[in-house]
Amino acid sequence: MEYRVEALAHAAGVRVDTVRFYQTRGLLPKPQRRGRVAIYDDGHLERLRRIRGLLDQGFTLAQIERVLDRDVGAEPLLDALVEQGVGQRSLTRSELASEAGVPEALIRAAEAAQLIEPLEIDGEPRFSEADVEMGRAALAILGAGFPLNELLELSMQHAGHVRGVADRAVELFDEHVRRTAAEPADITEAFRTLMPQLTRLVALHFQRTLVGRALERLASAGADERADLEQALADTARKLEVQWR
Repeated sequence: MEYRVEALAHAAGVRVDTVRFYQTRGLLPKPQRRGRVAIYDDGHLERLRRIRGLLDQGFTLAQIERVLDRDVGAEPLLDALVEQGVGQRSLTRSELASEAGVPEALIRAAEAAQLIEPLEIDGEPRFSEADVEMGRAALAILGAGFPLNELLELSMQHAGHVRGVADRAVELFDEHVRRTAAEPADITEAFRTLMPQLTRLVALHFQRTLVGRALERLASAGADERADLEQALADTARKLEVQWR
């Protein structure tokens, strides 16, 4: 079946400018042209519905971009991602600000720094529950006296390193798990098992490194300050763990 852009948007339950936005992002193939008229087909409609389904499950556009053109063997991995909590309720920016207890201006600053990537649903940015937790954590850190501009700069540096590590981790999973799995269910189970363990490994490594570096800094601290900090860091090191919901 053939569609003009208005009919395609209506059939998919989206706005015309949403269709065009997905085209500019490379998520939707270009239509055929008949003179000045753009003609879409059922393949475009199916892809639009899939994009909407993934958005509703909590995937970002960047994640969807990676998923859409993967081979069929990636589907079990997609299912596992959804099961691991990628799909959660979404919130507006004002709802996020209210639940996290942070001003919308701070959320916009995090968006501009690409620390938070909202979902794009019908042209409206939507956020996840993970963003709520990040907002609360950021507020606590700012409340301890960290200057906002330096915290954002540090967060951007961290995000850049994390993306590179995450990309390599995905490549390793593809090479050593997904491509060698006998059954699709094996991929799902492997991801379900490895995802929390890998996340915990990275988080614990960062915590231990942070404590270790802080202890090294104590060499230049005064006697009274050093004693207090050493006690606090020793207590932290003994109880070191990542808190999971």
